[in-house]
Amino acid sequence: MKKLNLLFITGLLSVSFLNAQNITDALRYSQNEIQGTARYRALSGAFGALGGDMSAVSANPASSAIFTQSHASFSGVFSNTDNNTRYFNGMGSSSDSNFDINQGGAAFVFTSNKSRWKKFSMGVAYERTNNYDDNWYATGTNTNNQSVDMYFLDYANGVKLGDISLLTNELVEDAYRDIGNVFGYAHQQAFLGYQAYIIEPDADNDNNTTYFSNLANGSFDHDYIYASTGYNGKIAFNFATQYDENLYLGLNLNSHFINYDKSTNLVERNSNGGTISFIEFENNLATRGSGFSFQLGGIVKITNELRAGITYDSPIWYSIEEETSQFIKSNLSDSDMGYIPNIINVYPKYKLQTPSKITGSLAYIFGTQGLISFDYSHKDYSATKLKPTSDPDFQLQNTNMNDKLQAASTYRVGGEYKIQQFSFRGGYRFEESPYKDGVTIGDLNGYSVGLGYNFGNTRLDVTYDQYKRDYNTPLYSVGLTDSASIDNKNSNVTLSLSFNI
Repeated sequence: MKKLNLLFITGLLSVSFLNAQNITDALRYSQNEIQGTARYRALSGAFGALGGDMSAVSANPASSAIFTQSHASFSGVFSNTDNNTRYFNGMGSSSDSNFDINQGGAAFVFTSNKSRWKKFSMGVAYERTNNYDDNWYATGTNTNNQSVDMYFLDYANGVKLGDISLLTNELVEDAYRDIGNVFGYAHQQAFLGYQAYIIEPDADNDNNTTYFSNLANGSFDHDYIYASTGYNGKIAFNFATQYDENLYLGLNLNSHFINYDKSTNLVERNSNGGTISFIEFENNLATRGSGFSFQLGGIVKITNELRAGITYDSPIWYSIEEETSQFIKSNLSDSDMGYIPNIINVYPKYKLQTPSKITGSLAYIFGTQGLISFDYSHKDYSATKLKPTSDPDFQLQNTNMNDKLQAASTYRVGGEYKIQQFSFRGGYRFEESPYKDGVTIGDLNGYSVGLGYNFGNTRLDVTYDQYKRDYNTPLYSVGLTDSASIDNKNSNVTLSLSFNI
């Protein structure tokens, strides 16, 4: 066995076995934040029965037929994310800020006086649906006798020693690559723990399948850093129509894309008297994906003042590619290892089907003075599926999601009051946890306030919104599964310019 100073993967590798995607990955791309124009965000997204806004078009495709003439808007947002973490006896805090152009689009309206189909509109709208820029760290002393050695033991037990051992004169990077090609991700994790002297076989023969840890029992000091960047976006191609005076119908054909990068790093120290007193373990993930969905929507004027809306959001059918890289070292590593292996795991594409959503909306219009609006949405997260469903690992994860996730409701209410050219707005929203335990991800509470000024054919809007949510995030999905508790607060300032064309 060759001692390992460090193993850092930065090149290219294709493997035949999928990395074990889990419930966290699937849920990440199944949830959407409130994004869009400042006016839309000011009402906390309660726009399903209103229309007349480009972000409302992305929420209910019938909305573009509300426009009396062609319309366009563009928006930028300054976002700030604050995280306060607790991990055993330790506490940490972090903050991340960024600016982005998060919305843009136009709808073109065509009217007719010769048919009961009064109006036809078509348009295109871009919206960032998720912002993945985030970072947090957890620090503390794990008193549950839980070390990262459990991660490697969980992957190693049941694996033959001969399948994770170096051949004569074989380089570590070559072995890592070949093990990935032949056996897959789980064997690679066992290989890392074995080569870093974190775990040892019970018997020194190729058929051995049981292992023990080189760490003594006790407490372990952990410093864990999480950092992610990227976004999820949607381009909607919209078609809508008005029939008679009171009915509006619409269709969106949506193209989705994912750009997500994540890095985690754990530094573990202990003074328990074992042969291993220091471990550093880093994991990097790059995800790219594209998808398709459609939306059907309708708005009806029950009276001149009262409107009702309904929207069906289909599942999003994603095709996703992932790359991973890893780094590991321990205090037993040889100092004479002078090379850095250059390997990236490139995994085959897999499919993700997010759950569908149904939204019902009501709005009351007080003439030209203002309005109040309410939206209710229902989304069954347990219907999330990784595909192909014939894959044994995906079957396991799909069963896991069905057992742990639930149908969640979202409530949004917003209002607007106009004084001459000024519009004053506010909103509130509440989203239930997608988890049955309500703890892994907690409920979301958010509010918004906004101001708009109408110049005639042009409108300038600004909004401040904030929401809070608690998370209990395991450091790893296997082995070291103790959680860091995270109090997350997201604050945004959005500025929009909209105008009639």
